[in-house]
Amino acid sequence: MTHAQIASGATDLTGSVLIAMPGMGDERFEHAVIYLCAHSDEGAMGLILNKPSSDVTLEGLFEQLGIDAAPGSGQVPVHFGGPVEMGRGFVLHSDDYRSELTTLQVDDGFSMTGTLDVLEHIARGDGPDAWIAMLGYAGWGPGQLEDELAENAWLVCPASHELVFGTPDDAKWGAALDSLGIAALALSAEGGRA
Repeated sequence: MTHAQIASGATDLTGSVLIAMPGMGDERFEHAVIYLCAHSDEGAMGLILNKPSSDVTLEGLFEQLGIDAAPGSGQVPVHFGGPVEMGRGFVLHSDDYRSELTTLQVDDGFSMTGTLDVLEHIARGDGPDAWIAMLGYAGWGPGQLEDELAENAWLVCPASHELVFGTPDDAKWGAALDSLGIAALALSAEGGRA
């Protein structure tokens, strides 16, 4: 299936970033910035970029998985990638790394690997140049994301290496809005009345 075969002629948003609008109603996605790894008429899959876990670090993950790591290589938080399959890990990374098992080339500059070998390479220091480790993902069934977009639950912006990998987590939502020329203070969860 090609990206052009999205239901009802909608645009394929694979490789784009979703920005949660205020007042969405689901606190798991409040101020979320999501990189879309796949979007077709069968649904969509994305990874939340800006919600680091408060209790899971890469070091803890290395220990749990029995991966020997270079000192200091695991002092990075693992992110909440979304509410689906939260026991499953994903690494969104620059496209300079390719797993011997399975790497999904998402878009120019971005790839995603969900196999253990990418963590082993990161632990050894020969993994991708830029990466974010996550547990879980955000998923939408057929037509669900299109419905949410029509209801103005999300804005869409282009992904950039700087936004995804070079912006602090707490600044990604505002930076994503800035990329569209929208000030975060201009958005309100409440509708106005004249």
